[in-house]
Amino acid sequence: MKNTLLTSAYVLSALLLVAFVPDRLVKTLFAQAEQQTRLMLGEMGGVSQPTGKPALVSPRTLTAEGALQAVPARDWTSGFFPGELWYLYEYTGKQEWANQARQFTTRLESEKTNAGTHDMGFKLYCSYGNGYRLTRDPAYRNIIVEAARTLSTRFKPKAGIIRSWDHHKEVWDCPVIIDNMMNLELLFAATRLTGDSTFYKIAVSHAKTTMKNHYRPDFSSYHVVDYDTLTGKVLKKNTHQGFSDESAWARGQAWGLYGYTVCYRETKDPQFLKQAEAIARFMLNHPHMPADLVPYYDFDAPGIPNEPRDVSAAAIMASALFELSSYVPGAPYRTKADQVIASLAKSYASPLGKNHGFLLLHSTGAKTFERDVPLVYADYYYLEALLRAKKLGEKRPLF
Repeated sequence: MKNTLLTSAYVLSALLLVAFVPDRLVKTLFAQAEQQTRLMLGEMGGVSQPTGKPALVSPRTLTAEGALQAVPARDWTSGFFPGELWYLYEYTGKQEWANQARQFTTRLESEKTNAGTHDMGFKLYCSYGNGYRLTRDPAYRNIIVEAARTLSTRFKPKAGIIRSWDHHKEVWDCPVIIDNMMNLELLFAATRLTGDSTFYKIAVSHAKTTMKNHYRPDFSSYHVVDYDTLTGKVLKKNTHQGFSDESAWARGQAWGLYGYTVCYRETKDPQFLKQAEAIARFMLNHPHMPADLVPYYDFDAPGIPNEPRDVSAAAIMASALFELSSYVPGAPYRTKADQVIASLAKSYASPLGKNHGFLLLHSTGAKTFERDVPLVYADYYYLEALLRAKKLGEKRPLF
């Protein structure tokens, strides 16, 4: 243990002297991720299952008392842990991780027909999507396509968007959250897999309408935009999980950055690249962005610098910036992403053997809940970012 920590400290110090994340750092961090994930697997094996309710299939966070909080397949975060396992398999090539990834992925199959949620990409593309990419299992392909068909039923043609939430009907008629940009990758994949352009057209419509209505002149984003589905008219704009309606909720900005980078990858439409770059500039140049590039949960939170950070926003941003750097040669995006990884590894990682196996600490789900806790999606995008750093360092394509 002592030698591992000394090696990690040495590598992290060396990182500050080089331009890009070195492969030896990625190797060290994945070795630590393996150790933590084995701990998490043991913890999940001991989860007490509820009687008469859906099984708890995946970790999400820690409770206020420090206990592991696991969730059923219907939870929007259920696909991230299977995705982590697939990333461990991708990096290590070990059958151990492929076996675990298959086991945890299979637990989510029932969600392929759950039309009551927009979170199909989060749940089924992070799990089955990565699984199909790495194994080409035809059963995974079929589940991806069926999930995309299910998601497509939430498309509202008059408004040009995919409905997000079905709850709080007394507050919103048809709410669309910026997070929904992350589910478009599933639709793009379905068109590639089937040749049916319907999925692609829905994704592009949603992205363009979101770009028009979610974004302010400074390229910050609202969290929620409410639509009249009969006319397409915008009814209201809110920021439900951030500080206030007019504030810039950090993870929402990261969702948009990632989502529009994906849209450019899939369409090569320059307006999406322009949008992604504008969001990146907003985030990276914001006067309230800390020097370590791990944002506060909201760029406009009133108590800065005494506000919670959101490591999940940093991890999502880093992964997106690595991809964005491959489309804009000479831009500083890769360097900035490397800086985020250095910060996360040095100052925000869980001590080995602690926190039930989560990799990163100090994420914030929202203004009023999951404050300063580990979150499974922070870990997922952290491993994704590390894989992207490795591929860029080896001059290999990301996809």
